[in-house]
Amino acid sequence: MTRVAMLSVHTCPLAALGGKETGGMNVYVREVSRELGRLGFDVDVFTRSQDPAIPEVVPLGPGARVIHVAAGPPRPLPRPAVAAHLPAFADGVEAFRLREGLDYGLIHSHYWLSGLAGLTLAARWDVPLVHMFHTLGAVKNMVARGSDDSEPEERLAAETRIAAGADRLVAATPVDRAALAWHVQADPARVRVVPCGVDVELFRPRDGEAARARLGIAAERVLLFVGRLTPIKGLETLFRALAVLKRDGLAATRVRLLVVGGVKGDPTDTARLRRLAADLGVAAWVDFRGPQPQDVLPDYYAAADVCVMPSRYETFGMVALEAMACGTPVIASRAGSLAVTVQDGATGLLVTEGDVAALARAVAGLLTDDRRRAVLGAHAVEWSRRFAWPCVTRAVAELYAEVVPALRGAAAASRCHSLL
Repeated sequence: MTRVAMLSVHTCPLAALGGKETGGMNVYVREVSRELGRLGFDVDVFTRSQDPAIPEVVPLGPGARVIHVAAGPPRPLPRPAVAAHLPAFADGVEAFRLREGLDYGLIHSHYWLSGLAGLTLAARWDVPLVHMFHTLGAVKNMVARGSDDSEPEERLAAETRIAAGADRLVAATPVDRAALAWHVQADPARVRVVPCGVDVELFRPRDGEAARARLGIAAERVLLFVGRLTPIKGLETLFRALAVLKRDGLAATRVRLLVVGGVKGDPTDTARLRRLAADLGVAAWVDFRGPQPQDVLPDYYAAADVCVMPSRYETFGMVALEAMACGTPVIASRAGSLAVTVQDGATGLLVTEGDVAALARAVAGLLTDDRRRAVLGAHAVEWSRRFAWPCVTRAVAELYAEVVPALRGAAAASRCHSLL
């Protein structure tokens, strides 16, 4: 009964980060699955096959593996198009189970597309379903700036259905829990708060000057943005804040904003943002670095004086946690769960979302105050250690044991020396 079916339909946990369909959820699924495997669970992560050259089964770590399921054309598809292939995906998972002679004690699904497949499989296998939305369509629509930025009614209806049908829902923060109750009428008794995590062995303080040398950065002050280059991440607000800084006193300073994210080899992905930077007169300050492997990201965090997250909304803000684990203070929007992930005045600074002047003041204040940056960075490291992946996964295992009592032994076997 320790075998878990982990569903991540639209994006593979092995995919490179930074693209339009990859981000914190990929890291969450990958790291939790690996840690569950170390605890003695058998974890099969099912994802839709998007490349016929990739083997059907790929090891993820002891006790964990990724299974690529044929469902629709084996290429990347827009998320709405993936929905049409969910019945085929569920059938593919069932075919794999029968072929391998396996039984799963529990399903853990991620994002609304996986949740729909999870409802189908949970009913077919008569097992509990644990679901994590990672982001809600209704919340995204609240901060959308136009119809192109909005989520369809199909998604909104699906999320309400999943919230009603899942045995447990995972919220990343109390803010996320409140959003579940308000937007999809989730029963608070079935919602558990389990934060996202960080690899504190990979993301740790290191020498900033050495990191700048390795990355080829020559600047007096370095700002960092990490994330998808989508409107909800608020990069336009940061560009406008840079224009204010250039006009109000930092024009003579060699400032660089490193933008890590986007689709590798696709110049059209940054064309709109490059035009905006040029129009604002800050193009010389902005360095688009594209997506980066996760083992390179610590150098970027170490090289930065400040990591900036001007998002319109974040369900958790894993980038903030990675930056803080590296000792880099974060300036973030007081939007969604960032208000919980970043401790204002202790591990970083929070500003009102979309307030260009406030963001510019916060950036200028930290860039010109070495001592304050050092204090915030030291506190950030201590704060981040509470969110080590073994701690997070222990909480996940304890949640599993609530719905499958036979899993209590595996949950109790986990060890964590930090407090969530």
